[in-house]
Amino acid sequence: MGYSLGVDLGTTFVAAAVAYPTRVETFTLGDRTVVTPTVVYLREDGVIVTSEAASRRSVSNPDRVGREFKRRIGDPTPVMLGGTPHAVTDLLAAVLRDVLTRVTQTEGQQPERVVLTHPANWGPFRRGLFEQVPTSVGLDDALMTTEPEAAAAHYAATRDLEEDEIVAVYDLGGGTFDATVLRKRADGVEILGNPEGIERLGGVDFDEAILSFVNYTSGGALTELDMRDPQTVTALARLRQDCVLAKEALSIDDETILPLFLPGQHVNVPITRADFEGMVRAPIESTIQALSRTLRSAGVAPEDLSAVLLVGGSSRIPLVAEMVSAALGRPIMVDTHPKYAVALGAATLARVAARAPWPAAIPGLGQVTGPVPNGHSPRNGRGRSAAPVPAVKPPAPAPTPPRVESPPPESQRTEPPAPPFPPAARPPMPPPTSAPPASVQTPPATSVPTTPSRTTAAAPEPAMASAP
Repeated sequence: MGYSLGVDLGTTFVAAAVAYPTRVETFTLGDRTVVTPTVVYLREDGVIVTSEAASRRSVSNPDRVGREFKRRIGDPTPVMLGGTPHAVTDLLAAVLRDVLTRVTQTEGQQPERVVLTHPANWGPFRRGLFEQVPTSVGLDDALMTTEPEAAAAHYAATRDLEEDEIVAVYDLGGGTFDATVLRKRADGVEILGNPEGIERLGGVDFDEAILSFVNYTSGGALTELDMRDPQTVTALARLRQDCVLAKEALSIDDETILPLFLPGQHVNVPITRADFEGMVRAPIESTIQALSRTLRSAGVAPEDLSAVLLVGGSSRIPLVAEMVSAALGRPIMVDTHPKYAVALGAATLARVAARAPWPAAIPGLGQVTGPVPNGHSPRNGRGRSAAPVPAVKPPAPAPTPPRVESPPPESQRTEPPAPPFPPAARPPMPPPTSAPPASVQTPPATSVPTTPSRTTAAAPEPAMASAP
């Protein structure tokens, strides 16, 4: 039985969904979970391992592991793995190749159509670079759509949406935030106004806030670490994983315990939901401001919205729905599995595209596009949708900034990875609501050691291997 495939290459996780003639369902990529981490690991023999196999090696050899590299697409500085530079597009291609291998082995055949998703606020330069990813793994006819349009397609396919109904998509993922306003049309879903985004705001920033909280409440214990000690490097890598688990636990529980295992020291650090909400309230407020700007650019008042659709793994934080609802006064729709909504929508669009003559609009769903000349989409009134081109046309090589266009503006530029706590690397986090004793001083923001991870050398072509 033929099928189509939707893939959401996220900052922290990868999700995939398959669409058959009569149903759309998630595809299990992980050993025990539907999603798999967007992680790569460089083996000693130069082979790149991806996903859970890479994540399992991250504690013992963190300097050979790459995470959150999607944030850096468009940045000419390569990612360092074990002292070797690699282009971001090559690492994303390794992850996508692994997904395609798993899906093809399970289904017994190649998908008829593949749709990939990207943030709505990416400009032509980064979209052009992203188009290199499927091409490099042999998907010359892969299609692209924005993450909010894919989420809206899933929403429209599972609920009755009337023509001209308007919804806002609030997408708070692992590494970025996107806000988009969409209107249902008879022949598709139309983007209204200008999508807004915040480049470095997502779950990984909240993880760093918890790490900073641990450092603060432990009297600056992390600032005293000797990163030349392999046991210390391993302990810090494990602590970062525990910070992720603590964040997820606080979406369900009112309090959790974060174990701090350092060489010669073991401390249990309690953290409450109130502590965590104190850290993330200001960043969440900034996302609501971005959504409000999107509404104004679209000429849409909050009361014109039929609903606000929350997608992205970080949207499960209870404070998000609480603050968005209070600010807009509209119904909040949270998908049962917000991590998968984008992939399910992409698969829905892929199925319709596989059946439709190409180029053609996709009735009742969002727009999917092949490469668009010069990276531009035609305008249609105050809304916009990308005009599709024949899917069999391979993407043109992505332009390089010196010859074709100027680098992206500062607000859309992806920076190299920074030490974990500088203000430029994450949104400002207010101090926790449960302050430590006055005798405990907050350590300097840049004092927690990290492994160096950037260089300007050119990236070699690595060998690739699918995760076992």
